Amino acid sequence: MTHAEPLAPNHHAHHPGFAGLSGLFAALSMVRGRQPMARLALELTDATTGESVIDVGSGPGVAARLAAARGLLVTGVEPADVMLRVARTLDVRRKVTWMQGRAEDVPMPDASADVVWTLSCIHHVPDVAGALAEAVRVLRPGGRFLAIEREVVAGATGLASHGWTPDQAEALAALARTAGLTDVAVGTHVLPRGTVLSVFARRA
Repeated sequence: MTHAEPLAPNHHAHHPGFAGLSGLFAALSMVRGRQPMARLALELTDATTGESVIDVGSGPGVAARLAAARGLLVTGVEPADVMLRVARTLDVRRKVTWMQGRAEDVPMPDASADVVWTLSCIHHVPDVAGALAEAVRVLRPGGRFLAIEREVVAGATGLASHGWTPDQAEALAALARTAGLTDVAVGTHVLPRGTVLSVFARRA
């Protein structure tokens, strides 16, 4: 697999994934401080009680559990075993359905979701076009797609580069339009831990 171009929205597609002890530490580090982004996702998608949400790249499940607590029917889809183990352990009320899968291969039926979101994940996805095609496939007509990443500075390296520049958000928006999604909009939002960028769209 080759590295993504610098301004591609998946510029960390070469990430080896989370596993072992380092993966466990990563999962535990993601449990705190992610609630504001999860609340933002609920707000931007206007998700209401009884609607179905697929959380792609659900990690340790912060957003999935919050959505389930709000009465949504949530499926967390995550490729890493260690993330799923942590997510299932923390889901003490067993309100979320956890499934192993990738953004490009979501293990859900066609037209089965009202909302698909991916939070702090797209920058790791090897095939963004494939991930968007899967979102279109699993969304019902009129369903909503949302991607959120923290805003980063162009040229940043290491952990500081995990996220999007505004240009990368616009690049995903362009790919979303190519995938057939409509009402595509890029947003900027200030959260307690910094600014995040969003791409929102609808399935026709």
